[in-house]
Amino acid sequence: MTLPQLTRGLMISAPASGTGKTILMLGLLAALRERGLKVQPFKSGPDYIDPAFHLAASGRASFNLDTWAMPAGQIAGHAALGGDADLVLAEGSMGLFDGVARPGEAGIGSSAEIATMMGWPVVLMLDVSGQAQSAAAVARGFATLRPDLPFAGVVLNRVASPRHEALIREGMAEAGIAVMGALPRQGNVELPERHLGLVQAEETAEMARILADAARLIGGHCDLDAIIAAAAARTLPDAAPHRPVPPPGQRIALARDAAFSFVYPHLIAEWRRQGATILPFSPLDDQAPDDSADACWLPGGYPELHAGRIAAAEGFRTGLARFAETRPVHGECGGYMALGAGLVDADGIRHRMAGLLGVETSYHKRRMHLGYRRAELLARMPGLGVGQGLRGHEFHYASILAQPDAPLADVSDANGAKVPETGSFRMMPGGGVVTGTFFHLIARVGGAGDHAGA
Repeated sequence: MTLPQLTRGLMISAPASGTGKTILMLGLLAALRERGLKVQPFKSGPDYIDPAFHLAASGRASFNLDTWAMPAGQIAGHAALGGDADLVLAEGSMGLFDGVARPGEAGIGSSAEIATMMGWPVVLMLDVSGQAQSAAAVARGFATLRPDLPFAGVVLNRVASPRHEALIREGMAEAGIAVMGALPRQGNVELPERHLGLVQAEETAEMARILADAARLIGGHCDLDAIIAAAAARTLPDAAPHRPVPPPGQRIALARDAAFSFVYPHLIAEWRRQGATILPFSPLDDQAPDDSADACWLPGGYPELHAGRIAAAEGFRTGLARFAETRPVHGECGGYMALGAGLVDADGIRHRMAGLLGVETSYHKRRMHLGYRRAELLARMPGLGVGQGLRGHEFHYASILAQPDAPLADVSDANGAKVPETGSFRMMPGGGVVTGTFFHLIARVGGAGDHAGA
């Protein structure tokens, strides 16, 4: 399929994580929104927290673009969603060129691949603490490593003084690198964090103040006119039509609260475009899935921080069990753990979970599980049949104490190595099926299992 010219945009990236690119992204979104511009945000890579901050800053839903997990047609389709915007801003992940060792569906998952594919020039957030003219060598290396990468310039972060800034600008001028802003070391805006990254947008106190501070910081220390003028795009090449993940049902009961919120925005958008209705409910408020729904989906989140409330939610557990007798229920990561028999929190206290699957997990001894996942279904899950290829991402600190049910999928990492977090499933006496995975679903690939019902 041939897609039209994309909306002009920029890739906001950095040499590494922790350099301040999220504050630059949020400040630009908020400042440009104050100017009356419609700015469409995107997130490069498998992140479900940053898009919620993008929504708060821009007023528009943010979607993931991922060259490892997504076929080219899916990436193109998502990128075209910014067609009615004045400008696109995409936030990178990790360092600009960072990805996995082996290519996936359309690449290794790097932000540089998205920038090149879309023709969005890179604005590089550069931490210049502890250096002066030498920063120009870093910037020039990023600008010239790949000749096909469009590069707009740099924003300097953690500048110590006017003299420090002048020295760096001198070096950048000699290297032919445009400086589009310089942020002071003091007065930078900070976002609260916890073990999976930023605290969720809806949990962040004083969000309006934080965004206003970010807008003032970026608007006061960056050349917004130059940044807008640097935006560009290309006409997308031909790509095979995207086959979206089918909805698990036409009326989907979706758990949504502080314990269950990690779901990729593009997945919900794809389900809605296929005619599905989303019916949110809150397990933390002891709510059961809507009885009019024909499928239930429990996203990931932070069940370990709310395990006591989940264990005490008798109405939720009873209603979910009744629902699962005749209809499909699926849980991802934290949602999978909540469907299990028990969860041990960081203090070593075991909490009873829904008991619809036998999986037992523990946060008492934390162990990080992080990375892309390839999966081939060994049993059907809502909307998807046996043999269906899936792509997803896993990120949690839980240890598996027991996973006694039959494995749901054959799962491997980005390098092809098998992983033990296969997920599991259980058939219910009334005809329902309960399934769960440790990975968050991003895309489906391949031809098998296309026509399975929920």
